[in-house]
Amino acid sequence: MQERAVRRRSIQILGLPALVFLLFFFVTPLLNMLQRSITDPAPGLGNYAVLFQSNIYLRVLIRTFQVALVVTLLCLALGYPTAYFISGIRSRRLRNLILVLVIIPFWTSLLVRTYAWMAILGRTGILNNTLVAVGLIEQPLRLLHTRFAVLVGMTHILLPFMILTLNAVMQGIDHRLTLAASTLGANPLRAFATVFLPLSMPGVASGSLLIFIMALGFYVTPALLGGQGDIMISMMIESRARQLLEWNTASTLSAVLLVVTLAMLMVYHKLIGLDELWSV
Repeated sequence: MQERAVRRRSIQILGLPALVFLLFFFVTPLLNMLQRSITDPAPGLGNYAVLFQSNIYLRVLIRTFQVALVVTLLCLALGYPTAYFISGIRSRRLRNLILVLVIIPFWTSLLVRTYAWMAILGRTGILNNTLVAVGLIEQPLRLLHTRFAVLVGMTHILLPFMILTLNAVMQGIDHRLTLAASTLGANPLRAFATVFLPLSMPGVASGSLLIFIMALGFYVTPALLGGQGDIMISMMIESRARQLLEWNTASTLSAVLLVVTLAMLMVYHKLIGLDELWSV
């Protein structure tokens, strides 16, 4: 018992610097932001009242949630088959090689990847030039600075997170279970739907939650690929804080974004449990 207590005390001492770092560089600015949202320019909930009574802010919030949801669904639709294919590969070397290919985009700056999409989707970009050259279109299409460009860019950047999260869960599923279901008379589709899919749902939930939360706070990609009708909450926070110096509005928008994120985590905990999220 004494040895266990000493070990626990040692772990606590080792974790103290990290705790102090988080308190100073994360919790303190967060509390300052929350305080500013209810005290500047006057104490009360006036900033929140203005926020929810303004059509502009409400449209931006709704648009942010819509884009985040669509990107999450796109990442799930593309990432699930990819992760399922990777988990079914028996050769460990080949499986690791494909995972390296999935991870390679992390080695490139997000800004560089976004500029690459600007070069691809521009009026004189690779895609338009190719379509004109093969005769499918006569005039270049307006692809850049549209909602389509935002969705493509964000999906490309966030897709590896979905694949890796799903793969981590699927690697722990024994594929022989679906074979057993097939020997009992189930066709491949039914065996997948009744055996493998339910077992992979913790990965689906964890990956979807991760992608949705990350998409809510995206700034660079929507700012460079989107147009005036694609302004998201992160872009509005930046403009209010840096350009207009409206720190009270920026703090209020940030607080709303934080509350939405915490609410999603609470719902996830009620439905599935946060233990499943941390275990992925």
